[in-house]
Amino acid sequence: MSKPVKNMIASEYRSRFGDLTEALLVDVRGIDANENNALRQSLHAEGVRITVIRNTLARSAFADTALAALEPALEGPSALCWGGDSVVDVARMMVDWAKKIDELEVKAAVLDGEYFEGADGVKRLSTFPTKEEAQAKVVQLVLAPAGNVVGGAMGPGGKLMGIVKELQERLEKGETIEKIA
Repeated sequence: MSKPVKNMIASEYRSRFGDLTEALLVDVRGIDANENNALRQSLHAEGVRITVIRNTLARSAFADTALAALEPALEGPSALCWGGDSVVDVARMMVDWAKKIDELEVKAAVLDGEYFEGADGVKRLSTFPTKEEAQAKVVQLVLAPAGNVVGGAMGPGGKLMGIVKELQERLEKGETIEKIA
């Protein structure tokens, strides 16, 4: 491949992947065409993109970007997966697909500069909460004390309302009120 063509490809990598802060590397070598199409279609339906990359050109294009952390995994055939809501979702999908397709090798991932090496690292990443799950947890933690306060206030208030209602019923019946237990 000529030097100008390599420069064009590296430039394309920089423009396409330069803003990414999270991605996943896989090896799709050896997957038959039907499985490959099924994999790509399911990923596309979830907004995830997958592109086969040239390692040496990717190394130079990823330098000084968040994807530079993937450099140790850029050996052998590589495909870059990115998109979806977060790389955690991509990792979950790829871990599931790796169970279905023996030839699919999950190589590495990067999330906000943190490198996750090999299948074990990506599997660990797939257990992280997604952005929405983390936000829901925070909201739940923030609202829990308020719920306890409301519950505590409603408890005695409910008892007081029961006493008032009992008084009202006895007075309506014409009974005298001595003591309500």
